[in-house]
Amino acid sequence: MTDQPINILFLCTHNSARSILAEALLNHLGQARFKGFSAGSSPRENQQPNPMALQVLAMAGIATDGLRSKSWDVFGTADAPRMDLVITVCDNAAGEVCPFWPGQPATAHWGYPDPSEVQGTPAQQLEAFRQTLHAMRRRLELLANLPLAGLDKLRLQTRARELAATTSTEEAQ
Repeated sequence: MTDQPINILFLCTHNSARSILAEALLNHLGQARFKGFSAGSSPRENQQPNPMALQVLAMAGIATDGLRSKSWDVFGTADAPRMDLVITVCDNAAGEVCPFWPGQPATAHWGYPDPSEVQGTPAQQLEAFRQTLHAMRRRLELLANLPLAGLDKLRLQTRARELAATTSTEEAQ
């Protein structure tokens, strides 16, 4: 797995907030060792990334160029990049039947509350996006710093699933 970047697809329902945050953040942290992608199980017609997601990324100094909402069908085609790991970041997408992914990538679930559903002032809503980005950063930093030597698909899946359990426990404390 070490000669090419490890491709990770982040899935959510609409591909407008959590999966977009994860894609951009991994590409920021991945140091060309990891490449992030995102998609949704059922993005709305003309779906765009949530403006607050883009704003919080920009405020954190993370590039937003090229981010767009798209269906997970894009990654099921023969000419799509081959994924090494698919991570669902919302509970709805985790419960759906996923398409067949070429190469049978490893899978994990990292659930995050939907920041776009937070009610309140614009400042409170933006804070929800910032908190989600912060929670994702903790997991993705650990993932991006894994030693690639000897990292096969099973170890990648095991470690990604361990990160979900470990960081969820830490966040609850």
